[in-house]
Amino acid sequence: MKSKWLIRSGFVPFLVSTVVVAGCGEFARSSQSPSQLVIVSLLTARGTGTTTPTTFSGGPLTSDVPNFSAGEAVFDDFGQAVLRVIMRDQGTGTTPTPLNDVTITQYRVVYRGTAGLDVPRPINGAMTLTVPASGTATGIFEIVRHVAKLEPPLSNVSLGTAVLSTIADVTFFGRDQAGNEVSVTGVVPINFANFN
Repeated sequence: MKSKWLIRSGFVPFLVSTVVVAGCGEFARSSQSPSQLVIVSLLTARGTGTTTPTTFSGGPLTSDVPNFSAGEAVFDDFGQAVLRVIMRDQGTGTTPTPLNDVTITQYRVVYRGTAGLDVPRPINGAMTLTVPASGTATGIFEIVRHVAKLEPPLSNVSLGTAVLSTIADVTFFGRDQAGNEVSVTGVVPINFANFN
C-alpha cells in the first residue's frame, strides 16, 4: 500500500528524474563532438612594439595603458594558448582519428565587469589553428587591443596612478573534422595601469 501511495503522489518519478538530470552535466551537453578541447596553458605578454612577442609568462597580465595624448606609444597585449584534444569517451578501445582534430576559427575575450564603464568592451578575433587529436597546438591572439586603451575606461586609467583589475574570460571556438562545434574557456587576470 505504501508503494502505491508513492507512485500516485509522483514521488518516485521525481526521484528518477533527479538521478537522470544529475548524471547529465554541462560537460556531456556542451557538444555533440567526441572530441573535447582542453587548454594546457594560457599565458600573456605585454605589448612593447609592433611585432608579436616571443616570450610569454603566467600570472596576471600587467597591461600598460600609456597616455596617448602625451605622445606615449600604445600597443596591443597578446595571449598564447596551448591547446590539446581529449576524447570524451575514455573507455578502452577509443583511439583518436584525424576526424577528431579540432580547427579553431575564432576566439572571444570578455572582461568581467560592466563593458565600457569599468572594463573594456568584449572583443572577437579570427584564429585558424588545428589541434591534432594526438598532440598539442599553440596559438597567439590579441587579448587587449590598443584601441581599447584609447577609449574609456582605460583612457581614464592612463591619466593617473590608478590600477584597474579584472579577469578576462577567453573562449576559443572551432569544429572537429566532422563539423561538430567545440569550444573551451580559460581565464586570465589583468591589471591595467600607466606603468611608464
